[in-house]
Amino acid sequence: MKVFINKRIPETGVEILKQAGLQITLPENENLSYEEWLEYCQNADVILSIGGDFKYDKAFFEACPNIKAIALYSVGFDHVDIQEANQRNIPIGNTPDVLSRATSDVAFLLMQSVARRASYNFQKVKEGNWGAFDPLHALGQELYGKTLGIFGLGRIGYQMAEKCRKAFDMEIIYHNRSHKEEAETELGAKYVSFDELIRNSDVLSIHANFTPEHKDLFNYSVFEKMNPNAIFINTARGGFQNEQDLYRALTERKIWGAGLDVTNPEPMSADSPLLELSDVCVLPHIGSATIEAREGMARLAAENIVAFSNGDKMPYCANPEVYAEHS
Repeated sequence: MKVFINKRIPETGVEILKQAGLQITLPENENLSYEEWLEYCQNADVILSIGGDFKYDKAFFEACPNIKAIALYSVGFDHVDIQEANQRNIPIGNTPDVLSRATSDVAFLLMQSVARRASYNFQKVKEGNWGAFDPLHALGQELYGKTLGIFGLGRIGYQMAEKCRKAFDMEIIYHNRSHKEEAETELGAKYVSFDELIRNSDVLSIHANFTPEHKDLFNYSVFEKMNPNAIFINTARGGFQNEQDLYRALTERKIWGAGLDVTNPEPMSADSPLLELSDVCVLPHIGSATIEAREGMARLAAENIVAFSNGDKMPYCANPEVYAEHS
């Protein structure tokens, strides 16, 4: 079975594939054009897909009828048309759990960085612009006892809530597709409507899976309902926020600050006006960028492929219904 890997991954995953006797193709130049990428896919049975540069949509599946399975090097699968995959009996693997702690760490980092205007003050140091002591300049805010609102209380959201509860004794509210009994029992989390979430959160952190109906969900009409001292955090997908509206809300003081590990578009333009604001911190999508998380992702992606090659179900599958539909 031929496996195409579009970018280098930790050797942990490669070794698992080699030990299973699979034939691996890895391009010398990883910055592939769409046409080059498609040609590699057309010569493979399975794809280990890193990044979301290209879409696995109807046009892709029609151009690559040879593809039997796709193992994503990510938790999210918004760049895959799951319905099309299901119709073709193609399982889509993903890598849950192993990056929950690392990604929640980044959300926690962004929250604190924004609260204390760390990026802005670090830039002043780099520019040699400490200035004279000013008791009123670029003041931050403390997080103790504030209310954390979680949009999408899955594994990563739970980790973020737990950190905030333990570190700052924050109250936890959340909006989710369903109630999370563990969070309510262990963290005292309270399920609220979306409107209550945006009105009552001092920090609002997004941890939901992105779907087309979520596009620009956090727009000006939402931001203007938030607490003027609220901090907006997104480590999920940039499509959740309308960044022109976010900039307007920040400059009009509808909200206090924003921390983004994902942007819309991504990568963010170096000329984005958001980068000029003292109460904004932006990171280049590093949520899972730890040695431990990336090695874990490589292991899970490889295990998905090996299981498939052995005729077994993928242990970490984003569309498990594909097995029920064709059992």
